[in-house]
Amino acid sequence: MIAAVLFARSDSVYKSIEGLDVFDIERDARSYGGILPVIAHPPCRAWGRLRHFARPREDEKDLAFFAVDKVRKNGGVLEHPEYSTLWAAAGLPLPGERDIFGGYTLPISQNWFGHRARKNTWLYILGVEPRNLPTMPIVLGEASHVIRGGRDRKKPQVTHAEREHTPNELALWLVELVKKIKV
Repeated sequence: MIAAVLFARSDSVYKSIEGLDVFDIERDARSYGGILPVIAHPPCRAWGRLRHFARPREDEKDLAFFAVDKVRKNGGVLEHPEYSTLWAAAGLPLPGERDIFGGYTLPISQNWFGHRARKNTWLYILGVEPRNLPTMPIVLGEASHVIRGGRDRKKPQVTHAEREHTPNELALWLVELVKKIKV
């Protein structure tokens, strides 16, 4: 096994990638107690900029803290929206900083990896130095879609499922990243 994927969607692309131990809602990521590096996608609706539209379950915020703990213990990566309030709540470093665990935050845009919307994202990474990251695609120009209205109301919105799915190229890049983890 390469890594454990925590908080994946039931129809996640990760289930088609060999060498991953995938935890979706049925397997309950909180049951993961292994030592593999993790790729964590904890629910973000209680933490992101659109949180005022969300109705998270009562225990949902705790899932993000669980994911942070697993990344800090096992190494790996946690993915959340840019400016997620989880960063302040969990003491995660802002881009350009490091935390006491050696972790850092890498800002990306998911449209670089095939998402139709810009979807700016922060990755909290622990166990691989920035100079050793896999080659990252960078797509210039505007995305064809938006997540939700925002400043450009003329562009179509992505679907709810599209907002939640990890683009295939990003999933593969994150797998390459965790292959380089050394904790």
